[in-house]
Amino acid sequence: MRMSILSKILLLFFAAVFLVGISTIAKAEMVTVGGLMDTTGATSDVGKDYAIGMAEAFKFINEQGGVNGKRIKYTWFDYGYRIPEAITKYRLLKRIKCVAVMGWGTGDTEALSPSANKDRLPYVSGSYSAHLTDPKRTPYNLFFASDYSTNARACITAWFDRKWPKKKDYKKRKPRFACCYMFASPYCNAPIKAIKDQARLLGFEVGPDQDVSQYALDAKSQITALKEFKPDLLWHGNTTMSVSITLKDACSMGLGADWIVNNWGFDENLPRLAGDAAEGVMGATPCAFFGQNYKNMDKVVATAKKHSPTVPSEQRLIRTVQAWGDALVLWEAMKRADKAGDLTGVGIMKKGFETLVGFDIGLGASPISFTPADHRPTSGCLVQEWKNGKFLEVERVDLKKRWPDKWEKEWHGW
Repeated sequence: MRMSILSKILLLFFAAVFLVGISTIAKAEMVTVGGLMDTTGATSDVGKDYAIGMAEAFKFINEQGGVNGKRIKYTWFDYGYRIPEAITKYRLLKRIKCVAVMGWGTGDTEALSPSANKDRLPYVSGSYSAHLTDPKRTPYNLFFASDYSTNARACITAWFDRKWPKKKDYKKRKPRFACCYMFASPYCNAPIKAIKDQARLLGFEVGPDQDVSQYALDAKSQITALKEFKPDLLWHGNTTMSVSITLKDACSMGLGADWIVNNWGFDENLPRLAGDAAEGVMGATPCAFFGQNYKNMDKVVATAKKHSPTVPSEQRLIRTVQAWGDALVLWEAMKRADKAGDLTGVGIMKKGFETLVGFDIGLGASPISFTPADHRPTSGCLVQEWKNGKFLEVERVDLKKRWPDKWEKEWHGW
């Protein structure tokens, strides 16, 4: 019996309704996360690898089932390290209904913090500024690693513990300390108050700061000024390119000081660019270097090979691992919020992040905890050193254990 025209129309109608229903379900099972990255601006020397790593991490997360079966649609933009561009792109990410944003630099993250707080949108950044860790002021800013101030305090402490006692005259005088960084950069100067406070706590004599641009091609005038002070130790707060140039000029001019470096200036490219001048340099490492033998590193390396086969493994950086750190901690917060039936910005924060206690992502990172009163993820920092062609662990400094009263009562948020 032939199907009537009316029956055919009804069949097509119900098929269309069915497909629309399937489409609606598919959309409901998708959740959007935004990203603001620097792949062309002043920090692109470290930002490119971070951006690649972040995209790879979300591909891995989706391959593991996403957020309890919900796939993550990760949409990101390069904002060129320009704050106005970051603000414009943030507004676009908000319009496409992102439940969280993966941010980047300190200047733009701090500038966007009031918006993220007002929108109640978790903002997980590559900036580890301690200014972002006090929920009374910045309740929706997060990151997975120890903040810049904790890193700086840890580095100077590790040097004081391990290297200062090896100096011939260490019992006869105070160690001398100074800082090199770009004065105008919010990222570079974020931990300066903290590291000078730590220097005085440990008994250092603190000398004059030196202004070294992130774009510097020469640092000889700054090294000349430092030679008058004769520092034993210098902190460098820039990213890898300008750090390597400063190290080389210091070496060629015979400055003779040891160096500690903030985490964004301390990576696998540093010895490649600075050569022999990188020998003995110590730095803050929020996680392990790419390929180091730590829990879950095999997943990072395998995913990089799978999704970015044209980028040689030997060219990958710790920046990839840092991106994974932020992605993994957001993933865990989203899974917890979703199980609680509240996969919103507020839910991800209150029923996700702020329920984490000693959460271990592996990758050489310290265990992560957040509370409604304290968004410092950890009180410890792993300090490593470039020595004899390898990155080697020096010390994992836990400030809360060393100075519990100061950690709880004095150091929060700066």
